[in-house]
Amino acid sequence: MSDFTPQELMVAVASREIRDGDLVFVGMRLPILAYAVARNSHAPTARGLFEVGLMRDQPASGFLGTMGDPPNVAGALWATRMSNAMALMAQGEVDLGFIGGAEVDRFGNLNTSYVGDPKKPEVKLPGSGGGADIAILSRRWVTLMTHERRRLVEKVSFITSPGYGDGTPSWRKRNGLPGGGPVAIITTLAVLRFPDGGGEAYLDSVHPGHTVDEVRANTGWDLRLAEHVSETSAPSNAELAAIKRFDPDGFWTRTQS
Repeated sequence: MSDFTPQELMVAVASREIRDGDLVFVGMRLPILAYAVARNSHAPTARGLFEVGLMRDQPASGFLGTMGDPPNVAGALWATRMSNAMALMAQGEVDLGFIGGAEVDRFGNLNTSYVGDPKKPEVKLPGSGGGADIAILSRRWVTLMTHERRRLVEKVSFITSPGYGDGTPSWRKRNGLPGGGPVAIITTLAVLRFPDGGGEAYLDSVHPGHTVDEVRANTGWDLRLAEHVSETSAPSNAELAAIKRFDPDGFWTRTQS
C-alpha cells in the first residue's frame, strides 16, 4: 500500500508542470495545491492567477475551500475584477492553465456542457465557466481527471473547451485559436501527453501500483503508448509535506470512499 493517495500524486505531478516564472491560471480543487507545492519548491517566482480576480506571488497562508476565501485575498499581489484577470489571458500573458471536465477525448477536447443527446441529455453539466477561455488562450494547459471509461471517451458529447479538435495538423490555427493547446492529461491512474504541435494523446507514464493494461482498459479509445512508458515518479517527502501543509485535513486529497 502506498504512502500517498491518488489525489496527492496528481497534485505532485501537476505541480511539476509549473515552471519558474510562469503565470498560472490556477482553477479550483487540486490545482490550488499544485500551485502551492510548485511555488514552495522548484518555481519560486511563479505567480497564481485566480478567476475571481486575484493574483498572488505566494500561496495563501491558510486552507482554501474556494478561490475567493479570505486567506486568498489577504496578501494578494493584485485584487481586481474577474474581467481584468480574464483580460490577461486574452492578451496572451498566461503561461499555464489547469482545467477539469466531465469528459475528455483522444485529442484533448473537454466537455463540461452535457452528456448524451443535446435535445434530451442524460446529464446536464455546469457549462464552460472560464474553461473555454483557458483552452483557447493560454500558452499551454493541463487537464486533471478521474480515470474512467465514461470520462476518457472516444468523442466528447460536446466540445466546451477545445483541445486539438479533430486531431489534424494546424487544426487550432485554422480555427483561430491563439493558445498552444493541451500538453497533458493527469489522471488517477496515469499521465497522458500530446505530441509537439498537437494531435492524439499517448500514454507517457503509469502511476505506481497500476499497469498499462489497467489504464488501457479504463480508457474509451485504443490508447497509444509512448516508445518507453515509464512509472510516474511518486510524490517526494517535500511535496507531500507541502500538500499536507496546505490541505491539513485532506479535504481535497483524501481518497474518496
